[in-house]
Amino acid sequence: MNTANASCPALFIAAPSSGQGKTTVTAALARALRNQGKVVRVFKTGPDYLDPQVLAQAAGQPVDQLDLWMAGEAYCRQRFYEAAQTADMILVEGAMGLFDGEPSSADLAALFDLPLVVVMDVKGMAQTAGALLAGLAGFRDDIRIVGLIANNCGSQRHRELIETTLPQGIPLLAAIARNPELALPERHLGLVQADEIRDDLEVRFEKGASVVEAENLPQTLLTLPPVTFTAPADVVTVDLPSLAGRTIGVAKDAAFSFIYQANLDLLEQMGAQLRFFSPLTDSNLPSCDALWLPGGYPEIHSATLAANSAMRAAIRQFFIDDKPILAECGGLLYCLETLTDYDDTTHTMLGLLPGHGAMRGRRGCQGMQTAALPEGPVRGHAHHRSMAEGTPEPIAHGERQRHPAPGEAIFRDRRLTATYLHLFFANNPAAIALLFSGKTSPARQPIDFEDTLHAVK
Repeated sequence: MNTANASCPALFIAAPSSGQGKTTVTAALARALRNQGKVVRVFKTGPDYLDPQVLAQAAGQPVDQLDLWMAGEAYCRQRFYEAAQTADMILVEGAMGLFDGEPSSADLAALFDLPLVVVMDVKGMAQTAGALLAGLAGFRDDIRIVGLIANNCGSQRHRELIETTLPQGIPLLAAIARNPELALPERHLGLVQADEIRDDLEVRFEKGASVVEAENLPQTLLTLPPVTFTAPADVVTVDLPSLAGRTIGVAKDAAFSFIYQANLDLLEQMGAQLRFFSPLTDSNLPSCDALWLPGGYPEIHSATLAANSAMRAAIRQFFIDDKPILAECGGLLYCLETLTDYDDTTHTMLGLLPGHGAMRGRRGCQGMQTAALPEGPVRGHAHHRSMAEGTPEPIAHGERQRHPAPGEAIFRDRRLTATYLHLFFANNPAAIALLFSGKTSPARQPIDFEDTLHAVK
């Protein structure tokens, strides 16, 4: 039995709901610790893509997503164990409210016995903050809340009113004054991508670090008792299927960036060579055996994608050559005939699949689902504010985590697999290896290519 373990101080940063400032506080703490010469490893609960980009820049270290349903306990345990071997501090940012979701942030914290600090936006309240904290602390007996960080605090008097009503044994660790210069910029799916505003983020990180340092918060956290992480009995990278000799082209730029680092790591562990390219700026595909078109923001860059006719022709030829393509969410939109952006302007896309994509305002679709692929089931999630109409009959639908209604459609023409679902590859490496190897047969007979490219001339 594997009994190896590693220890270091760790803290779970949670909140009563979304929008309380968890990411801002986590990034500020990560930068402050980094400025002190500490190695800080940050994890993000759930399937989020955007927060990890920001947190990785703040910490100067890679950020993994941890989700007990999508990734599994063994995967999460292994990531914690590996991080604790080199880190001076582990920070875990929760998702939504502390008890929201199944599994929730509280479930992850309880499983690994992580102490919790609650970030609460206290604008418009005073003593009620203490009541809310007491409710959170007493809701379950398997979690440990060790402090409150009051965000958007108005004054010293405001701080005092909050502090005097906190439950016994749960101190006010910091009161962060209202300051729009600390807040992280957002857009319709969440935070703005880190690469788009890197310099601006640096300014915000340093200001945030100064605020938490003034509260002596980094030093307080480093005095927390170490948490011991035990290596999983079944290491998730043992006996991986092989992709040796296969080269996978990965779209990666401002339009396509919703990529789990864990997915890239797994492909390389299976022996694949990865070559990145930009559908926005490159004229040719790299030499490769398979393509991955991940999610992102093609709707923001649809005019540029449409104008890059050389790249569109290269990907269409790749499709004609019957080579494997995986298109997820934004990648699916790129594969349709057209995409209508938020300005109601329609742009020509690849045309590999019949259908038209369009943005649909603030209403969105999200949730955890299992993609029922012919190669095998792979867990993942959906999160989009667009719709695809006029698409062909899907080969399958995603299976929702806790609801019987059909989930996202899964399309396959030739060796193109396209869906709104974002797949977590480590959930089923064997299925992913088959998908990118091209060894499986298409789910339907190849269609007439000329019938498919309705919008491409």
